[in-house]
Amino acid sequence: MPEVNHIKNLRNNKSLSINEIVKRTGFAWKTVKKYADEDLLPEEKVPVKKGMMYEEHWGEIVSDWLMEDQALKKKLRRNNKNIFEQLQQLKFPGSYRTVCNFIAEWKDKMLDETDTVKEEYDRLTHPPAEAQIDFGVTEVVHEGKVKDIHCLILSFPFSNGGFVTPLPAENQECFLEGIKLLFAQVGFVPRELWLDNLSAAVVKARGHGQETIFTDGFQRFASHYGFEPIACNPRKGNEKGHVENKVGYVRYNFFTPSPVVQDLTHLRELLFKHCQDDHLRMHYKKGIRIADLIKEEKKYGLALPEKEYPVFNKTLASANKYGEVKIDGKEIHIPNSYHYTQLYVIKYWDDFKVVSPQGEVLYKGPRPYMNRSREIPWQSILKNWMRKPRSITYSRYFPYLPGRIAHHLNSESMKLRKERVDWLQSLIIKYSMQEIDERFYELLPVEDEENGNESLHDSITHPYDVNWSIYDSLQPLNHSLKGEEV
Repeated sequence: MPEVNHIKNLRNNKSLSINEIVKRTGFAWKTVKKYADEDLLPEEKVPVKKGMMYEEHWGEIVSDWLMEDQALKKKLRRNNKNIFEQLQQLKFPGSYRTVCNFIAEWKDKMLDETDTVKEEYDRLTHPPAEAQIDFGVTEVVHEGKVKDIHCLILSFPFSNGGFVTPLPAENQECFLEGIKLLFAQVGFVPRELWLDNLSAAVVKARGHGQETIFTDGFQRFASHYGFEPIACNPRKGNEKGHVENKVGYVRYNFFTPSPVVQDLTHLRELLFKHCQDDHLRMHYKKGIRIADLIKEEKKYGLALPEKEYPVFNKTLASANKYGEVKIDGKEIHIPNSYHYTQLYVIKYWDDFKVVSPQGEVLYKGPRPYMNRSREIPWQSILKNWMRKPRSITYSRYFPYLPGRIAHHLNSESMKLRKERVDWLQSLIIKYSMQEIDERFYELLPVEDEENGNESLHDSITHPYDVNWSIYDSLQPLNHSLKGEEV
Protein backbone atom coordinates (compact mmCIF):
# COMPACT_ATOMS: atom_id res chain seq x y z
CA MET A 1 0.00 0.00 0.00
CA PRO A 2 2.88 2.57 0.60
CA GLU A 3 4.07 1.98 -2.99
CA VAL A 4 0.60 2.70 -4.33
CA ASN A 5 0.40 5.93 -2.32
CA HIS A 6 3.91 6.93 -3.56
CA ILE A 7 2.88 6.41 -7.22
CA LYS A 8 -0.32 8.46 -6.73
CA ASN A 9 1.66 11.22 -5.05
CA LEU A 10 4.15 11.42 -7.95
CA ARG A 11 1.32 11.48 -10.47
CA ASN A 12 -1.11 13.88 -8.79
CA ASN A 13 1.10 16.13 -6.68
CA LYS A 14 4.36 16.13 -8.66
CA SER A 15 2.57 15.98 -12.04
CA LEU A 16 5.02 13.41 -13.43
CA SER A 17 4.28 11.35 -16.52
CA ILE A 18 3.81 7.62 -16.45
CA ASN A 19 7.18 7.03 -18.14
CA GLU A 20 8.97 9.24 -15.60
CA ILE A 21 7.33 7.36 -12.70
CA VAL A 22 8.41 4.05 -14.28
CA LYS A 23 12.01 5.27 -14.41
CA ARG A 24 11.95 6.43 -10.75
CA THR A 25 10.14 3.41 -9.24
CA GLY A 26 11.23 0.59 -11.52
CA PHE A 27 7.69 -0.86 -11.69
CA ALA A 28 6.13 -2.11 -14.95
CA TRP A 29 4.38 0.47 -17.08
CA LYS A 30 0.95 -1.26 -16.76
CA THR A 31 1.27 -1.40 -13.00
CA VAL A 32 2.14 2.27 -12.72
CA LYS A 33 -0.69 3.22 -15.07
CA LYS A 34 -3.18 1.21 -13.02
CA TYR A 35 -2.23 2.66 -9.64
CA ALA A 36 -1.66 6.21 -10.91
CA ASP A 37 -4.85 6.85 -12.88
CA GLU A 38 -7.44 4.26 -11.80
CA ASP A 39 -9.67 4.49 -8.70
CA LEU A 40 -8.89 1.70 -6.28
CA LEU A 41 -12.23 1.24 -4.53
CA PRO A 42 -12.78 -1.56 -2.01
CA GLU A 43 -15.01 -4.37 -3.24
CA GLU A 44 -17.38 -6.49 -1.23
CA LYS A 45 -16.25 -10.08 -1.67
CA VAL A 46 -18.77 -12.84 -0.84
CA PRO A 47 -17.12 -16.22 -0.50
CA VAL A 48 -18.84 -18.81 -2.72
CA LYS A 49 -18.72 -22.42 -1.68
CA LYS A 50 -17.42 -24.64 -4.42
CA GLY A 51 -17.60 -28.35 -4.99
CA MET A 52 -20.25 -30.91 -5.83
CA MET A 53 -21.95 -30.60 -2.42
CA TYR A 54 -22.67 -26.90 -3.09
CA GLU A 55 -22.82 -26.56 -6.85
CA GLU A 56 -25.01 -29.63 -7.38
CA HIS A 57 -28.06 -30.99 -5.56
CA TRP A 58 -26.18 -33.38 -3.22
CA GLY A 59 -25.76 -30.87 -0.42
CA GLU A 60 -29.48 -30.03 -0.47
CA ILE A 61 -30.35 -33.74 -0.21
CA VAL A 62 -28.04 -34.28 2.77
CA SER A 63 -29.36 -31.11 4.49
CA ASP A 64 -32.94 -32.38 4.18
CA TRP A 65 -31.96 -35.75 5.62
CA LEU A 66 -30.14 -34.17 8.55
CA MET A 67 -33.12 -31.91 9.30
CA GLU A 68 -35.49 -34.86 9.18
CA ASP A 69 -33.29 -36.84 11.58
CA GLN A 70 -33.32 -34.03 14.13
CA ALA A 71 -36.98 -34.84 14.77
CA LEU A 72 -36.09 -38.42 15.73
CA LYS A 73 -34.52 -39.88 18.83
CA LYS A 74 -30.73 -40.14 18.79
CA LYS A 75 -30.65 -43.90 18.24
CA LEU A 76 -32.87 -43.63 15.15
CA ARG A 77 -30.78 -41.00 13.36
CA ARG A 78 -28.52 -41.85 10.42
CA ASN A 79 -24.77 -41.60 10.91
CA ASN A 80 -22.28 -40.39 8.31
CA LYS A 81 -21.78 -43.88 6.91
CA ASN A 82 -25.53 -44.45 6.46
CA ILE A 83 -25.89 -41.15 4.65
CA PHE A 84 -22.93 -41.90 2.37
CA GLU A 85 -24.34 -45.34 1.49
CA GLN A 86 -27.74 -43.86 0.66
CA LEU A 87 -26.07 -41.23 -1.53
CA GLN A 88 -24.21 -43.96 -3.39
CA GLN A 89 -27.56 -45.58 -4.19
CA LEU A 90 -28.45 -42.26 -5.87
CA LYS A 91 -25.23 -42.47 -7.97
CA PHE A 92 -23.25 -39.99 -5.84
CA PRO A 93 -19.80 -39.55 -7.47
CA GLY A 94 -17.98 -38.10 -4.45
CA SER A 95 -15.99 -39.62 -1.60
CA TYR A 96 -16.87 -40.48 1.98
CA ARG A 97 -14.59 -37.69 3.24
CA THR A 98 -16.48 -35.12 1.14
CA VAL A 99 -19.75 -36.14 2.82
CA CYS A 100 -18.21 -36.08 6.32
CA ASN A 101 -16.80 -32.57 5.80
CA PHE A 102 -20.17 -31.29 4.60
CA ILE A 103 -22.03 -32.87 7.56
CA ALA A 104 -19.53 -31.41 10.05
CA GLU A 105 -19.94 -27.96 8.53
CA TRP A 106 -23.76 -28.26 8.53
CA LYS A 107 -23.83 -29.28 12.20
CA ASP A 108 -21.49 -26.46 13.18
CA LYS A 109 -23.79 -23.97 11.47
CA MET A 110 -27.21 -25.41 12.38
CA LEU A 111 -26.79 -27.09 15.79
CA ASP A 112 -25.86 -25.74 19.19
CA GLU A 113 -23.92 -27.42 22.04
CA THR A 114 -26.95 -29.52 23.04
CA ASP A 115 -27.28 -30.96 19.52
CA THR A 116 -30.55 -29.12 18.87
CA VAL A 117 -31.39 -26.80 16.00
CA LYS A 118 -30.29 -23.23 16.61
CA GLU A 119 -32.98 -20.57 16.82
CA GLU A 120 -32.40 -18.34 13.83
CA TYR A 121 -35.33 -16.06 14.62
CA ASP A 122 -35.82 -12.80 16.46
CA ARG A 123 -35.44 -13.42 20.20
CA LEU A 124 -38.47 -11.26 20.85
CA THR A 125 -40.68 -13.77 19.01
CA HIS A 126 -41.50 -17.33 19.93
CA PRO A 127 -39.28 -19.96 18.31
CA PRO A 128 -40.87 -22.66 16.14
CA ALA A 129 -41.99 -25.94 17.74
CA GLU A 130 -42.77 -24.22 21.05
CA ALA A 131 -46.33 -24.88 22.25
CA GLN A 132 -48.65 -23.86 25.07
CA ILE A 133 -51.51 -25.91 26.49
CA ASP A 134 -54.51 -25.18 28.71
CA PHE A 135 -58.08 -26.23 29.48
CA GLY A 136 -61.20 -24.24 28.69
CA VAL A 137 -64.72 -25.17 29.77
CA THR A 138 -67.63 -24.77 27.38
CA GLU A 139 -70.93 -26.52 26.73
CA VAL A 140 -72.67 -28.62 24.10
CA VAL A 141 -76.16 -30.06 23.71
CA HIS A 142 -76.40 -33.85 23.75
CA GLU A 143 -79.70 -35.77 23.67
CA GLY A 144 -81.64 -32.65 24.57
CA LYS A 145 -79.49 -31.82 27.60
CA VAL A 146 -76.59 -29.46 28.23
CA LYS A 147 -73.20 -30.99 28.96
CA ASP A 148 -70.09 -29.21 30.17
CA ILE A 149 -67.08 -30.07 28.04
CA HIS A 150 -63.46 -29.52 29.07
CA CYS A 151 -61.63 -28.57 25.90
CA LEU A 152 -57.87 -29.10 25.93
CA ILE A 153 -56.30 -26.50 23.63
CA LEU A 154 -52.79 -26.69 22.16
CA SER A 155 -51.48 -23.48 20.57
CA PHE A 156 -48.32 -22.58 18.68
CA PRO A 157 -47.32 -18.89 19.10
CA PHE A 158 -44.90 -19.01 16.13
CA SER A 159 -47.61 -19.93 13.60
CA ASN A 160 -50.69 -18.85 15.61
CA GLY A 161 -52.08 -22.34 14.99
CA GLY A 162 -54.42 -24.01 17.46
CA PHE A 163 -55.79 -27.52 17.98
CA VAL A 164 -58.66 -28.59 20.25
CA THR A 165 -59.88 -31.87 21.66
CA PRO A 166 -62.92 -32.33 23.97
CA LEU A 167 -62.66 -34.25 27.24
CA PRO A 168 -65.09 -35.01 30.08
CA ALA A 169 -62.81 -33.93 32.96
CA GLU A 170 -59.41 -32.44 33.84
CA ASN A 171 -57.79 -35.33 35.71
CA GLN A 172 -54.44 -36.83 34.71
CA GLU A 173 -55.93 -39.57 32.54
CA CYS A 174 -57.95 -37.06 30.50
CA PHE A 175 -55.03 -34.61 30.35
CA LEU A 176 -52.52 -37.15 29.01
CA GLU A 177 -55.01 -38.73 26.63
CA GLY A 178 -55.86 -35.26 25.33
CA ILE A 179 -52.20 -34.43 24.69
CA LYS A 180 -51.84 -37.72 22.78
CA LEU A 181 -54.79 -36.85 20.56
CA LEU A 182 -53.53 -33.31 19.95
CA PHE A 183 -50.02 -34.47 19.00
CA ALA A 184 -51.60 -36.90 16.53
CA GLN A 185 -53.65 -34.06 15.00
CA VAL A 186 -50.61 -31.79 14.69
CA GLY A 187 -48.42 -34.53 13.23
CA PHE A 188 -45.35 -33.82 15.38
CA VAL A 189 -44.29 -33.21 18.97
CA PRO A 190 -43.28 -29.71 20.13
CA ARG A 191 -39.85 -29.39 21.72
CA GLU A 192 -41.17 -27.27 24.61
CA LEU A 193 -44.62 -27.35 26.20
CA TRP A 194 -45.72 -24.51 28.49
CA LEU A 195 -48.53 -25.28 30.93
CA ASP A 196 -50.27 -24.16 34.10
CA ASN A 197 -49.60 -25.66 37.51
CA LEU A 198 -52.63 -27.95 37.19
CA SER A 199 -52.76 -30.92 39.56
CA ALA A 200 -52.78 -33.40 36.66
CA ALA A 201 -49.16 -32.49 35.90
CA VAL A 202 -47.62 -30.59 38.83
CA VAL A 203 -47.03 -31.74 42.40
CA LYS A 204 -45.38 -28.54 43.62
CA ALA A 205 -45.12 -25.23 41.81
CA ARG A 206 -41.88 -23.28 41.40
CA GLY A 207 -40.98 -21.02 44.33
CA HIS A 208 -38.45 -20.18 47.07
CA GLY A 209 -35.50 -21.12 44.86
CA GLN A 210 -36.95 -24.53 43.96
CA GLU A 211 -37.91 -25.74 40.52
CA THR A 212 -41.31 -27.17 39.58
CA ILE A 213 -41.93 -30.75 40.70
CA PHE A 214 -43.98 -32.69 38.13
CA THR A 215 -46.03 -35.82 38.81
CA ASP A 216 -44.34 -39.14 38.03
CA GLY A 217 -46.99 -39.99 35.44
CA PHE A 218 -46.55 -36.73 33.57
CA GLN A 219 -42.74 -36.97 33.69
CA ARG A 220 -42.85 -40.47 32.17
CA PHE A 221 -45.23 -39.23 29.50
CA ALA A 222 -43.00 -36.24 28.64
CA SER A 223 -39.93 -38.48 28.53
CA HIS A 224 -41.66 -40.89 26.13
CA TYR A 225 -42.59 -38.11 23.70
CA GLY A 226 -39.34 -36.20 24.20
CA PHE A 227 -40.70 -32.70 24.90
CA GLU A 228 -39.53 -30.42 27.71
CA PRO A 229 -42.37 -29.40 30.06
CA ILE A 230 -42.19 -25.84 31.39
CA ALA A 231 -44.63 -24.80 34.11
CA CYS A 232 -45.50 -21.13 34.52
CA ASN A 233 -44.81 -19.27 37.73
CA PRO A 234 -47.76 -19.30 40.17
CA ARG A 235 -50.46 -16.76 39.25
CA LYS A 236 -48.56 -15.79 36.09
CA GLY A 237 -50.96 -16.88 33.36
CA ASN A 238 -49.56 -14.18 31.10
CA GLU A 239 -46.48 -16.36 30.61
CA LYS A 240 -48.64 -18.50 28.35
CA GLY A 241 -50.81 -15.68 27.10
CA HIS A 242 -51.11 -17.12 23.59
CA VAL A 243 -53.09 -20.17 24.68
CA GLU A 244 -55.14 -18.03 27.11
CA ASN A 245 -56.29 -15.96 24.12
CA LYS A 246 -56.81 -19.10 22.05
CA VAL A 247 -59.19 -20.50 24.70
CA GLY A 248 -61.42 -17.45 24.30
CA TYR A 249 -61.11 -17.59 20.50
CA VAL A 250 -62.26 -21.23 20.45
CA ARG A 251 -65.14 -20.56 22.83
CA TYR A 252 -66.57 -17.64 20.87
CA ASN A 253 -65.92 -18.98 17.38
CA PHE A 254 -66.54 -22.72 17.73
CA PHE A 255 -69.08 -22.93 20.58
CA THR A 256 -71.41 -19.99 20.01
CA PRO A 257 -74.16 -21.09 19.95
CA SER A 258 -73.63 -24.44 21.69
CA PRO A 259 -73.42 -27.17 19.03
CA VAL A 260 -75.68 -30.21 18.99
CA VAL A 261 -73.48 -33.32 19.09
CA GLN A 262 -73.95 -37.07 19.05
CA ASP A 263 -70.96 -37.95 21.28
CA LEU A 264 -67.39 -36.90 22.04
CA THR A 265 -66.09 -38.52 18.85
CA HIS A 266 -68.52 -36.47 16.77
CA LEU A 267 -67.52 -33.29 18.63
CA ARG A 268 -63.81 -34.09 18.17
CA GLU A 269 -64.29 -34.42 14.41
CA LEU A 270 -66.31 -31.21 14.33
CA LEU A 271 -63.62 -29.26 16.20
CA PHE A 272 -60.80 -30.66 14.06
CA LYS A 273 -62.66 -29.47 10.94
CA HIS A 274 -63.07 -26.02 12.53
CA CYS A 275 -59.34 -25.89 13.26
CA GLN A 276 -58.40 -26.92 9.72
CA ASP A 277 -60.65 -24.21 8.27
CA ASP A 278 -59.22 -21.67 10.70
CA HIS A 279 -55.66 -22.48 9.58
CA LEU A 280 -56.50 -21.30 6.07
CA ARG A 281 -56.56 -17.66 7.19
CA MET A 282 -53.51 -15.43 6.99
CA HIS A 283 -51.25 -14.84 9.97
CA TYR A 284 -52.17 -11.48 11.49
CA LYS A 285 -48.58 -10.21 11.30
CA LYS A 286 -46.52 -12.38 8.96
CA GLY A 287 -48.92 -12.35 6.01
CA ILE A 288 -48.54 -16.12 5.49
CA ARG A 289 -51.22 -18.78 5.86
CA ILE A 290 -51.24 -20.39 9.30
CA ALA A 291 -51.30 -23.85 7.70
CA ASP A 292 -48.04 -23.07 5.85
CA LEU A 293 -46.42 -21.81 9.05
CA ILE A 294 -47.42 -25.03 10.84
CA LYS A 295 -45.71 -27.02 8.06
CA GLU A 296 -42.61 -24.89 8.62
CA GLU A 297 -42.76 -25.61 12.37
CA LYS A 298 -42.92 -29.34 11.72
CA LYS A 299 -39.31 -29.21 10.46
CA TYR A 300 -38.20 -28.10 13.93
CA GLY A 301 -40.46 -30.41 15.94
CA LEU A 302 -39.97 -33.98 17.12
CA ALA A 303 -41.36 -37.05 15.40
CA LEU A 304 -44.20 -38.97 17.02
CA PRO A 305 -42.95 -42.08 18.87
CA GLU A 306 -43.43 -45.45 17.23
CA LYS A 307 -45.24 -46.91 20.24
CA GLU A 308 -48.39 -45.32 21.67
CA TYR A 309 -48.22 -44.37 25.33
CA PRO A 310 -50.86 -46.26 27.40
CA VAL A 311 -52.72 -43.84 29.68
CA PHE A 312 -54.26 -45.35 32.82
CA ASN A 313 -54.16 -45.06 36.60
CA LYS A 314 -54.03 -48.18 38.77
CA THR A 315 -54.93 -47.92 42.48
CA LEU A 316 -55.88 -50.23 45.34
CA ALA A 317 -59.41 -50.11 46.73
CA SER A 318 -61.72 -52.10 48.95
CA ALA A 319 -65.46 -52.65 48.95
CA ASN A 320 -67.74 -51.61 51.81
CA LYS A 321 -70.22 -53.96 53.47
CA TYR A 322 -72.74 -53.29 50.68
CA GLY A 323 -70.29 -54.41 47.98
CA GLU A 324 -69.71 -50.85 46.77
CA VAL A 325 -66.42 -49.31 45.63
CA LYS A 326 -65.87 -45.55 45.51
CA ILE A 327 -65.06 -44.39 41.96
CA ASP A 328 -64.55 -40.66 41.38
CA GLY A 329 -66.32 -39.91 44.65
CA LYS A 330 -69.36 -42.06 43.82
CA GLU A 331 -70.23 -45.42 45.41
CA ILE A 332 -70.72 -48.05 42.67
CA HIS A 333 -71.92 -51.58 43.36
CA ILE A 334 -69.39 -54.18 42.18
CA PRO A 335 -70.73 -57.77 42.02
CA ASN A 336 -68.77 -60.28 44.17
CA SER A 337 -66.46 -57.54 45.46
CA TYR A 338 -67.15 -58.41 49.10
CA HIS A 339 -65.22 -61.69 48.64
CA TYR A 340 -61.92 -59.79 48.40
CA THR A 341 -60.15 -57.66 50.97
CA GLN A 342 -58.36 -55.67 48.26
CA LEU A 343 -59.22 -54.82 44.68
CA TYR A 344 -57.45 -53.08 41.83
CA VAL A 345 -59.21 -50.14 40.20
CA ILE A 346 -57.82 -49.29 36.76
CA LYS A 347 -59.06 -45.95 35.46
CA TYR A 348 -58.87 -44.79 31.86
CA TRP A 349 -59.97 -41.36 30.64
CA ASP A 350 -63.52 -42.54 29.81
CA ASP A 351 -64.12 -45.80 31.67
CA PHE A 352 -62.77 -48.00 34.45
CA LYS A 353 -62.57 -51.61 35.50
CA VAL A 354 -62.34 -53.36 38.86
CA VAL A 355 -60.00 -56.35 38.94
CA SER A 356 -59.56 -59.02 41.61
CA PRO A 357 -56.10 -59.92 42.99
CA GLN A 358 -56.20 -62.98 40.68
CA GLY A 359 -56.73 -60.79 37.59
CA GLU A 360 -60.46 -61.43 37.14
CA VAL A 361 -62.37 -58.42 35.83
CA LEU A 362 -65.30 -58.02 38.22
CA TYR A 363 -66.82 -54.92 36.64
CA LYS A 364 -66.26 -52.56 33.75
CA GLY A 365 -68.17 -49.38 32.95
CA PRO A 366 -68.02 -45.68 32.11
CA ARG A 367 -66.60 -43.30 34.69
CA PRO A 368 -69.37 -41.46 36.58
CA TYR A 369 -68.58 -38.08 35.05
CA MET A 370 -69.27 -39.39 31.53
CA ASN A 371 -73.03 -39.12 32.12
CA ARG A 372 -73.15 -35.74 33.84
CA SER A 373 -75.54 -33.32 32.20
CA ARG A 374 -78.14 -30.74 33.09
CA GLU A 375 -81.53 -29.93 31.67
CA ILE A 376 -82.05 -27.01 29.33
CA PRO A 377 -84.22 -24.46 31.20
CA TRP A 378 -87.22 -25.01 28.93
CA GLN A 379 -89.75 -23.48 31.33
CA SER A 380 -88.20 -20.02 31.22
CA ILE A 381 -87.50 -20.36 27.47
CA LEU A 382 -91.13 -21.28 26.72
CA LYS A 383 -92.27 -18.37 28.87
CA ASN A 384 -90.28 -15.97 26.68
CA TRP A 385 -91.60 -17.64 23.52
CA MET A 386 -95.15 -17.05 24.71
CA ARG A 387 -94.44 -13.32 24.79
CA LYS A 388 -92.60 -13.32 21.44
CA PRO A 389 -93.85 -16.21 19.28
CA ARG A 390 -92.31 -14.67 16.15
CA SER A 391 -88.80 -15.18 17.60
CA ILE A 392 -89.17 -18.94 18.09
CA THR A 393 -87.52 -20.07 14.86
CA TYR A 394 -84.70 -17.55 15.30
CA SER A 395 -83.99 -18.47 18.91
CA ARG A 396 -80.64 -20.04 19.74
CA TYR A 397 -82.57 -22.80 21.56
CA PHE A 398 -84.75 -23.76 18.59
CA PRO A 399 -82.14 -26.19 17.12
CA TYR A 400 -82.09 -28.02 20.48
CA LEU A 401 -85.76 -29.03 20.22
CA PRO A 402 -86.51 -32.62 19.18
CA GLY A 403 -87.42 -32.71 15.49
CA ARG A 404 -91.12 -33.52 15.83
CA ILE A 405 -91.76 -30.78 18.39
CA ALA A 406 -89.78 -28.24 16.38
CA HIS A 407 -91.94 -28.92 13.32
CA HIS A 408 -95.05 -28.63 15.43
CA LEU A 409 -94.06 -25.14 16.63
CA ASN A 410 -93.10 -24.01 13.14
CA SER A 411 -96.54 -22.83 12.17
CA GLU A 412 -96.87 -19.61 10.18
CA SER A 413 -99.83 -18.63 12.35
CA MET A 414 -98.71 -16.70 15.44
CA LYS A 415 -101.94 -17.73 17.16
CA LEU A 416 -101.19 -21.41 16.60
CA ARG A 417 -97.64 -20.92 17.79
CA LYS A 418 -98.87 -19.42 21.06
CA GLU A 419 -101.35 -22.25 21.58
CA ARG A 420 -98.73 -24.89 20.97
CA VAL A 421 -96.19 -23.20 23.23
CA ASP A 422 -98.85 -23.04 25.93
CA TRP A 423 -99.47 -26.77 25.40
CA LEU A 424 -95.73 -27.44 25.85
CA GLN A 425 -95.65 -25.30 28.99
CA SER A 426 -98.38 -27.41 30.55
CA LEU A 427 -96.44 -30.61 29.82
CA ILE A 428 -92.89 -29.55 30.60
CA ILE A 429 -93.72 -29.38 34.30
CA LYS A 430 -94.37 -33.13 34.34
CA TYR A 431 -92.34 -34.51 31.42
CA SER A 432 -88.94 -33.85 29.93
CA MET A 433 -88.72 -32.56 26.37
CA GLN A 434 -87.45 -35.95 25.24
CA GLU A 435 -90.43 -37.73 26.82
CA ILE A 436 -92.84 -35.30 25.17
CA ASP A 437 -91.25 -36.07 21.82
CA GLU A 438 -91.47 -39.84 22.38
CA ARG A 439 -95.15 -39.65 23.45
CA PHE A 440 -95.97 -36.86 21.00
CA TYR A 441 -99.22 -38.25 19.52
CA GLU A 442 -100.37 -39.55 22.87
CA LEU A 443 -100.02 -36.09 24.47
CA LEU A 444 -101.12 -34.07 21.44
CA PRO A 445 -104.52 -32.32 21.85
CA VAL A 446 -107.32 -33.82 19.74
CA GLU A 447 -107.75 -30.78 17.47
CA ASP A 448 -104.00 -30.67 16.79
CA GLU A 449 -103.88 -34.42 16.23
CA GLU A 450 -106.48 -34.15 13.46
CA ASN A 451 -104.53 -31.35 11.74
CA GLY A 452 -101.14 -32.65 12.72
CA ASN A 453 -100.06 -34.00 9.35
CA GLU A 454 -101.08 -30.82 7.56
CA SER A 455 -99.21 -28.58 9.98
CA LEU A 456 -96.11 -30.69 9.70
CA HIS A 457 -96.20 -30.46 5.91
CA ASP A 458 -96.51 -26.70 6.04
CA SER A 459 -93.61 -26.18 8.45
CA ILE A 460 -90.24 -24.74 7.64
CA THR A 461 -87.33 -27.14 7.37
CA HIS A 462 -85.77 -27.75 10.78
CA PRO A 463 -81.97 -27.78 11.23
CA TYR A 464 -82.16 -31.52 11.95
CA ASP A 465 -83.34 -31.91 8.34
CA VAL A 466 -85.78 -34.68 9.19
CA ASN A 467 -89.22 -34.82 7.57
CA TRP A 468 -91.23 -36.26 10.44
CA SER A 469 -94.50 -36.25 8.50
CA ILE A 470 -93.12 -38.78 6.02
CA TYR A 471 -91.64 -40.83 8.83
CA ASP A 472 -94.89 -40.91 10.80
CA SER A 473 -96.95 -41.73 7.69
CA LEU A 474 -95.10 -45.04 7.46
CA GLN A 475 -96.55 -46.17 10.79
CA PRO A 476 -99.64 -48.40 10.20
CA LEU A 477 -102.90 -47.18 11.76
CA ASN A 478 -105.28 -49.46 13.70
CA HIS A 479 -107.99 -49.50 11.02
CA SER A 480 -105.47 -50.37 8.32
CA LEU A 481 -104.28 -53.32 10.40
CA LYS A 482 -107.85 -54.56 10.78
CA GLY A 483 -108.38 -54.25 7.06
CA GLU A 484 -105.31 -56.41 6.40
CA GLU A 485 -106.54 -59.03 8.82
CA VAL A 486 -109.81 -59.14 7.02
